[in-house]
Amino acid sequence: MDATRVLIVDDEVDVCTFLRRLLSRKGYAVTTATNEGETLAALHEGAFQVAMVDLKLPDTDGLTLLRHIKAHHPVCEVIIMTGFSTIKTAVAAMQMGAYEYVEKPFDDIAEIELLVHKAARQGSLALGGEGDEDWAGIARAVGFQVGRSVVMRRLVSLAYKIANKNINVLIQGKTGCGKEVLARFIHAVSSRADQAFFPINCAALPENMLESELFGHERGSFTGAGNLRRGIFELAHRGTLFLDEIGDASPAIQVKLLRVLESGEFMRVGGEKPIRCNVRLISASNVNLEDAVRKKLFREDLYYRLNVIRLELPSLAERREDIPELAEFFLRQNNPSLSLSPAVISLLQQHCWPGNIRELANVLRGAAAFCSGATIQPQHLGRFVPVVETPGVGSEPEAGADMSLDFLDWFGGEEGLAQWPAQKLDELLGRAQEFECVLRKLTGRSGPPQGSSLGLHDAELDTIRTALQRNHWNISAAARQLGIGRNTLHRKIKKYDLRSS
Repeated sequence: MDATRVLIVDDEVDVCTFLRRLLSRKGYAVTTATNEGETLAALHEGAFQVAMVDLKLPDTDGLTLLRHIKAHHPVCEVIIMTGFSTIKTAVAAMQMGAYEYVEKPFDDIAEIELLVHKAARQGSLALGGEGDEDWAGIARAVGFQVGRSVVMRRLVSLAYKIANKNINVLIQGKTGCGKEVLARFIHAVSSRADQAFFPINCAALPENMLESELFGHERGSFTGAGNLRRGIFELAHRGTLFLDEIGDASPAIQVKLLRVLESGEFMRVGGEKPIRCNVRLISASNVNLEDAVRKKLFREDLYYRLNVIRLELPSLAERREDIPELAEFFLRQNNPSLSLSPAVISLLQQHCWPGNIRELANVLRGAAAFCSGATIQPQHLGRFVPVVETPGVGSEPEAGADMSLDFLDWFGGEEGLAQWPAQKLDELLGRAQEFECVLRKLTGRSGPPQGSSLGLHDAELDTIRTALQRNHWNISAAARQLGIGRNTLHRKIKKYDLRSS
């Protein structure tokens, strides 16, 4: 078998000579270049499996060469060599497709050899070689279903590469697409894996509780603070702290978070002595924080502290090829003896999934509960409504097309519905009322559902109260069901003076 070809690009001749001798002893065929012209000539002569490229060159830069290599030799894995002052640029290079970056001067020769070996193996996998990526076993261990879509595998490969870097990570993605699972994966493959992982939802706690939860409080610092309490930052020392929905943190909390990130110190509520901490911070948001910064809803300085590297999680609708595998996984969790019919798989792949992976998991959980046989059929999907393929957005149906929809038959008729528990029937009734409201809006028939004598004020109050009760006062879930933002729902709760019973 031909030797793996490695290209070394560095304007320092001593570095090229050192790496050529080091890698040649390991059986690699090494070519060196000190500028852009020599690099392009070498790439023109043949393909390389690995390229080690310095970020700073006299006549070009590593990012330019990275783009050229990936455009003409996509399976060549590029390792960026950088000085400490340019690490953020190197991380950006990884987002552009670089395999990894290594800091100069080289402190660990064995690490370089291992890095080149892994890069060469990854290139072999890209060409169809056998085996799993290095991260596959850990992903399975933490229950992270990556799937087969190219966008997800690239994302997870990047997450795996930066996991051991002591840098903050910002995960952006829609609600329910698996941001916390990705954060747990990053923790599991990092050097902090043997330490604690603490998740906290910034939207789930009011401001006064969130501050105490994050930083702890001293005894007597406020009414009810009978004892000293250590906060999450203190408990997560040397571990990982995951701040979900960071965009919902109040301005006061944002200031305190910024101080921790800048100084590595914080003070408990009511405390006077600063406490040092070493915490790896992973934050997540379902809103675009760049837009929030432009609208003055989020601090710009905090955003740049959090966004050392950003991972964009795709929605489930953007990775439909992964739906069968995900559905099988969730079904095994609920009832390993069940299987999915081809009709169900087809329906699952057609649905738009506004609730993303969380919605898919809930649908499969309900289907497993309703199915009395060995195979999940369409009628077992309960409130799940399939997408009906149309000729195109805004197009009219063909002449003579049958537009009748017998929803009762879809749920197995009255006999089928009679087998449902009362709670599910109540939920279905709520969904039916929401569906009627949407149809009335689209057809221009304003007013509450037929048979209702409620006014607009009472109708809104009743709808919000029902959604809150149905979701056990989970504000995020109720807001998603109502199709409004959490802040809007909070204002409505305050307006109508609603309280959890």
